[in-house]
Amino acid sequence: MPEPVPVSHVVNFAEFQLDLRAGELFRSGQKVRIQERPLQVLSILLHHAGELVTREQLRERIWPADTFVDFDHSVAVAVSKVREALRDSAEKPRFIETVGRRGYRFLLPAETPAPTLETAPPLALPDTVANETAASIAPVPPAGVAARSTRWLRLAVPAGALVLLLAAVTAFLLHLRSRETAAAMAPPTISSLAVLPLENISNDPEQEYFVEGMTDEIITDLAKLPGLRVISRTSAVQYKGTHKSLPEIARELNVDAVVEGTVMRQGDRVRIRAQLIYAPRDQHLWAEAYEGDLKDVFALQAEVAEDIAGQIRLALTSQQQQRLAVSHPIDPEAHELYLKGRYFWNKRDPQDVAKSVQYFQQAIERDPNYAAAYAGLADAYVFTGSSSAPAEQTMAQAKVAAEKALQLDSNLADAHAALGLIAPYFGWNWTDAKRHYELAIALNPNYATGHHWYAEGYLIPVGQIDQAIAEMRKAQELDPLSPVIATDLGKELYFARRYDDALVQFHHALELDPNFYSAHNWLSDTYLEKGMYQEAIAELEKAKPYREERLYVRETAYLYARMGRRAAAEEALAKSLELSRGKPVNSGAVALIYAGLGEKDKAFSWLYKACAENAYFMTSLKYWSVFDILRADPRFDTLLQCVGLPR
Repeated sequence: MPEPVPVSHVVNFAEFQLDLRAGELFRSGQKVRIQERPLQVLSILLHHAGELVTREQLRERIWPADTFVDFDHSVAVAVSKVREALRDSAEKPRFIETVGRRGYRFLLPAETPAPTLETAPPLALPDTVANETAASIAPVPPAGVAARSTRWLRLAVPAGALVLLLAAVTAFLLHLRSRETAAAMAPPTISSLAVLPLENISNDPEQEYFVEGMTDEIITDLAKLPGLRVISRTSAVQYKGTHKSLPEIARELNVDAVVEGTVMRQGDRVRIRAQLIYAPRDQHLWAEAYEGDLKDVFALQAEVAEDIAGQIRLALTSQQQQRLAVSHPIDPEAHELYLKGRYFWNKRDPQDVAKSVQYFQQAIERDPNYAAAYAGLADAYVFTGSSSAPAEQTMAQAKVAAEKALQLDSNLADAHAALGLIAPYFGWNWTDAKRHYELAIALNPNYATGHHWYAEGYLIPVGQIDQAIAEMRKAQELDPLSPVIATDLGKELYFARRYDDALVQFHHALELDPNFYSAHNWLSDTYLEKGMYQEAIAELEKAKPYREERLYVRETAYLYARMGRRAAAEEALAKSLELSRGKPVNSGAVALIYAGLGEKDKAFSWLYKACAENAYFMTSLKYWSVFDILRADPRFDTLLQCVGLPR
């Protein structure tokens, strides 16, 4: 049973009691679960029991003027939640009547008894509290007359004074309780959130790509909101089907709130249900349902983002609202093809990325003005360079697709980030790389890939290593469970020659994915720099099952070269080149081996070849320690000029 409360704060109706001070609803003494906004609606209707309360009146009382939501829809959902809590029916209302399209009326009278001595519940005070309170009010008698004064007081103080004393103590304790309740009910501050994978409730596993796409796009819309850190999809998706509690997930992702929900698709109709939970208290703050045609799916997603912005009290400017809007009507079939493309692209293995190219191309054939499909195609080409075609060919295709995407929609952060990554492949254009990365981050400060590529693809090559590490840490905040970002942060610390810090990041990456071969490779290189040769060999062996033989043998050649095992290094290099016959050879990696062997002329020869090939490896020239033996040679300045980098 709940503790007794002063009846002046209790509204009685039928078998229900509403405690206005505590914000709690009881039915026959049992607490009823009800969210904050429906509770506010109920209290207003009770206050005007028997009267018509219009939707406009509810809007003015509950929703601030600077929030951007569909008020009619939000009011209807809140009233529906009240009816659910009261076990009421809209068709045969017992408590709440819908009055045409005007508003609502509470049908039963609400009772708020006056707090009298007879009706007020007894307030049980511990003896120590009562005694201390009385002692603090009563005057201290002079010495020698204490007994007489005490006896006189017992006779002289009228009963009314005792009532006043009890009232004072009661008021004081109620004040303390009200402060505690107000603190507990105060709207939480939310500056970061994660959108967990939406649940597919369509009873059709074939719709999984559609539901994953909806999750991605809601994350993208929320990421555009100002002053809010939104966790990247690649970290959030790892909680799909998890049994972890929301507070536990929030702690692992370091966020204040979590959005979860469901998606149901039936033919050309889509229904989204989303809820916002303040994670530290596992407190439901808001829930809404959205329904519409498939062609309106972007508008539904934008509405979810706007409603969440209202709930966390983010005032959107007209420009920010416009950025959430749809640039042109969506072709449902093109959108489905695009979602399938993103579904396979997110898997990141060569076969699935190749599938994503096909789906993006089909989406473009269906709708030649679909900007997002061109951006997706650019991303796919960026990831196919090392597997299916020469990098210069796929990067050229990526460039065309990304530029077309921006012609159609200049606000696509992912297209700008792709062009930033592509720019060095075409004349080592660092100016364009910087411009596109900065635009991508300005358009979407929560785009983890934008921060990641800016650090990796611009700041590190031009030698701004401290800024690169800071930018990569931002990417890690947005995507804390990404082994790729953890590894690349470790790589930047390695290039900064902070080897112990680098080891921490590489081990963290392997905690996230024990089979992530890149982390094993860089861990091997870091142990090498520390002179821990056995550990370096062991880590390279762990990467072996995930590497082509020719690449693994080349990496052992570098390891042997740095260890001073010249004959073994030369033998491994020769074997690697033989295995690579007819396949692309990383000229920079061969130069790395010769630099490790101290053979400067051969190292420069292969580096000049890499420069002529626009090999991305050349972006490592300024900081890789193995090239230290070349830096004093005038030919090194020529190489830097070749790639457009200052000394």
